[in-house]
Amino acid sequence: MAGASLVLSDNSTLSRLDAILYRLERVFALLSGLAVFSLMILAVISVGGRNFLGQPLPGYVDWIEQAMPLIAFMGVAYTQRDGGHIRMDILLGRLRGRTLWGAELITTLAILMLMVLMVWGSWAHFERSFDWAAPLWSRDSSMDIALPIWPAKLLAPVAFSVLVLRLCLQVWGYGRALITNAETPVAVPLIADAATQAAMEADTVSGFEDKKDD
Repeated sequence: MAGASLVLSDNSTLSRLDAILYRLERVFALLSGLAVFSLMILAVISVGGRNFLGQPLPGYVDWIEQAMPLIAFMGVAYTQRDGGHIRMDILLGRLRGRTLWGAELITTLAILMLMVLMVWGSWAHFERSFDWAAPLWSRDSSMDIALPIWPAKLLAPVAFSVLVLRLCLQVWGYGRALITNAETPVAVPLIADAATQAAMEADTVSGFEDKKDD
């Protein structure tokens, strides 16, 4: 069946792997949301301290820098799975069958190759910052309160690695669809027409209204 993201599932190995990885992606997306919420709390504390105590939160900017990778990277695989990244739906929506799956396969492979390079580069960047022999295992630190920077740098290759796994599953899904000429392949985001999108949005709003009535 299709969820709100128009990603279908069945009893195949690909679909089961998709569900397992999706659980991890949702955890990462939750961490990203919690990071945003935490920064809001820190902003209130910092502004309140400045107004009432004459002293803002020490290292507020440092904590923002540490949280940025959480906000920017941890949800990318989750968004990729649901087809939430920028896509040329106007063009792809005109394609059908093997032409569509071939186009999706080519673009997904291109993204996969880029992300493999990003994992390699971001890991090398982390290694330059991490040192077992250094205090707090860090060769560099933030400017104000000297927070070690390597934890923030580690988040990038971790998040990108999960995205690589997601892209591998989607390459599998598009490749299988290309070979079998499947009309509705599983584990890949499908393009919804305007009517379907409107129905999905209506269902979402209806769900919130039902909860309010309860």
